[in-house]
Amino acid sequence: MANNGCEVHRFDPSVKSAHILESPRLWYHRLSIDWRDPHPAVAAPKLHSNTRKLGTILNEFGHHKIDVLKADLESAEWKVLENLILEDVLEQIGQLTFEVHLHWPGFEVSGRDSSVVRFWYSLLKELELKGFRLFHSYKDLSKPQLFLKKDIFNASSCYTLSWVNTRWK
Repeated sequence: MANNGCEVHRFDPSVKSAHILESPRLWYHRLSIDWRDPHPAVAAPKLHSNTRKLGTILNEFGHHKIDVLKADLESAEWKVLENLILEDVLEQIGQLTFEVHLHWPGFEVSGRDSSVVRFWYSLLKELELKGFRLFHSYKDLSKPQLFLKKDIFNASSCYTLSWVNTRWK
């Protein structure tokens, strides 16, 4: 995408420097997108660990719009999606692609299976209400066939879902 004129920011907590400009339009940042900002008085659990809410990152970088947000948040996607909805950050995103994990509820999501599924459904429904339409779904059959820790035939514990914001300006 950077080769086609797009400004690209990649967030990877494993890079050694805080911000690296690899090419004129490609940045690497030692950051992870999270559903909460770190508490300033609490030390990060790992050296070079740095998390931020997407809204905070946008403010820090002086950005107002994201054409495409593609994220694999390693089971934090449900809480991050909830945060994007609650803080009205979705309006700033034109296209959203998330890898979702279904083998366990995810970080800070708990309760009976039915409650977890209702929570997931409520987030997906809220995306729809905010004008997002699912245009692509990929089922990764190389991942275990688990759903909330139960074996499920012909399912996957990992899907990549892509939505377009029909209200994008």
